[in-house]
Amino acid sequence: VKKAQGGWRIVHAYNKLNDATVPAQTPIPRKDVIIDSMALSTIFSALDLRDGFYQILMRESDIPLTAVSTPSGMLWEWLVMPQGLKNAPATFNRCATHLLRSVRDFAPSYFDDVFIHSRAVDGKSEVEMHKEHHRRLFALMRKHKIYANLKKCIFGSSEIPVLGCLVGKNSVRPDPGKVRVINEWPTPSNVKELRQFLGLATYLCKYVSNYAGKIRQGLLPESI
Repeated sequence: VKKAQGGWRIVHAYNKLNDATVPAQTPIPRKDVIIDSMALSTIFSALDLRDGFYQILMRESDIPLTAVSTPSGMLWEWLVMPQGLKNAPATFNRCATHLLRSVRDFAPSYFDDVFIHSRAVDGKSEVEMHKEHHRRLFALMRKHKIYANLKKCIFGSSEIPVLGCLVGKNSVRPDPGKVRVINEWPTPSNVKELRQFLGLATYLCKYVSNYAGKIRQGLLPESI
C-alpha cells in the first residue's frame, strides 16, 4: 500500500489466521477525552511513532504463524508484528498506552500518535513546562526503545492537528482541508448521492449548533 508521505506499507492478507483469532478486548482511547484534556493548554507538540507495529516483537511461538509466500517461492516469517493481523492495532495501542501511562496527563497517545500539551504553572513559563514534559516523555521512549518519525513531528506550536481537528489555545476547529472538500462537493442529484454527501458532512456536526435540526429542515419540502 502506497503511503501518503511516500514509501510503501507492507500489508498481508492473513484471512484464515484472522478468522481463527479471538478479537482483543482493548478499548480504543476516546477522541473527545483526549481533546478535552488539552483545554487549558497554550503550547503543543505532536509525535508520530515510527513504524509502530514493527516496534513490537512477535512471541516466539507465534512467529511460524506469520509465514508468507514470496515471489521467489520462499517462506518468510516475521520477527516483529506485521500489518494485517486482526489484533495488531489493538496490541500496539495497548502497548503504547501502558508504556506511556505515567505521562498521559500531558502526553496522551492514540495508536501511533502522541500529543504533548503544556501551560504555564507554578511560576514556570509555558515553554519551560513544555521542555520538561518533552524530557519526561523522551526518557520513557528511550527506556522502552520507542522511536518517532522526525519528519512527521511538530514541536512547540500554537496549534496542532489532533484526530481530524485542529487544537490550539482556547480553540478546537475543523480541518480547513476537510471543510474545503465538503464545500466543493457537487450538488447531489439523487438519493444515493445525497446520502454520500450527508455522510461526508457529518464531520461538521460537532462544530455546528443543532446540526441535525438544520439538516432536517433543509431536506423538508417547502410546503411542509
